[in-house]
Parts: sequence; C-alpha cells; structure tokens
Amino acid sequence: MPPIIANLLKFAFIGLMYLFLWLVSRSIGSHLGGDAGVPVLARRAGGKVAIITSPTQAGVVAEIRGSLVMGRSDEADLVLEDSYASGFHLRFTFEDDQLQVQDLGTTNGTYVNGRRITSSTLLSKGDTVQVGKTIMEVQ
Repeated sequence: MPPIIANLLKFAFIGLMYLFLWLVSRSIGSHLGGDAGVPVLARRAGGKVAIITSPTQAGVVAEIRGSLVMGRSDEADLVLEDSYASGFHLRFTFEDDQLQVQDLGTTNGTYVNGRRITSSTLLSKGDTVQVGKTIMEVQ
C-alpha cells in the first residue's frame, strides 16, 4: 500500500475517533444539564416545574417535554423525597404547548392551587402543585 493512502486512512480514523468522542461528550452533557447552581433534569423545550418547598429538593427544576412521572419509586422519572408521595404519584404532560398534571390514583392526592384534583388538569404559569409536603410551581 502506498504511504499516502496509509496516511489518509490514519487521518480518517483519527477524525472518526474525534467525532465519536464529541458525540459521546455531547450526550453525557445533555443528560447532566448545564446551568451552574440550578439542577436541571432535562434540557429540551417544554414546560418547567420548580420545586419550591421541600426539605431536600428545593430549587430542583424539571423541564418537561412529553411526559414526566414523579413519585417515591426509584423507577419514577423524578424521585420525590417525600414520605407522603406514592411510588408513582403524578404525571406531568407537555403537549401542544400546554402543560397538564394528572394524579395517578394516589391515597394522599395531588393538589393544584390548594384544590385536590381527580382528573387531568391544565396548568398555567404560577400555578402550584402539591404532593405531600412538596410544593412545586409552574414556570
């Protein structure tokens, strides 16, 4: 094989390696969030819900695109550290530029602006959602 072809293959291989590493680092970065000091659970466009009252999670911001289930279970999309929350307590849904919340049949219930909800409820900026002692605000 001529040396020029061998060198071109080496450069192509190195280029592919850099591309692979760049894609991996971008993927890791998108999973970890980005803004310093503000834990962001997702970096896509959608509705935002901030935990404003919680002994351990105040300040956490969840950006919702599609669907996000919250509860005490480790299998929930966002684990709530609240003993009054059920394993899978509520589901936020962002669809057609509208944010909705739905209680998932819990014993202690989900409250929007102080009222217990029994069906999917449309949320607006400034609304509060309460699960046990955890209070979230729609942003």
